Amino acid sequence: VQLQASGGGLVQAGGSLRLSCAASGRSVSNYAVGWFRQAPGKERKFVAADSWASGGRTQYADSVKGRFTISRDGAKNTVDLQMNSLKPEDTAIYYCAADNRYGPEYRASQYAYWGQGTQVTVSS
Repeated sequence: VQLQASGGGLVQAGGSLRLSCAASGRSVSNYAVGWFRQAPGKERKFVAADSWASGGRTQYADSVKGRFTISRDGAKNTVDLQMNSLKPEDTAIYYCAADNRYGPEYRASQYAYWGQGTQVTVSS
């Protein structure tokens, strides 16, 4: 499966953005999916994950709980990340990932497929 992330941009603190990860090659419903982010000079960190076939199991990093929501659109074959109440510390490059496992999975090392990343910048 090939992944391409989009939807990043510049937003003021308190604003919202919706990231989308378009999958091609196979249906993303057959994969566990996740979103990760990497700020300059820092390691890639877990943001959110959803289990295979939207099995009803999601997982979020503590820093985004209640503000971010991961979801799938089967018709579009995408995995979206709705980000509300954005903070300057959310500034990073955001990556989507997928793997042929049940999930949800918070460990980046367990994902075989990655999108190219999309930049999110939150100004104060």
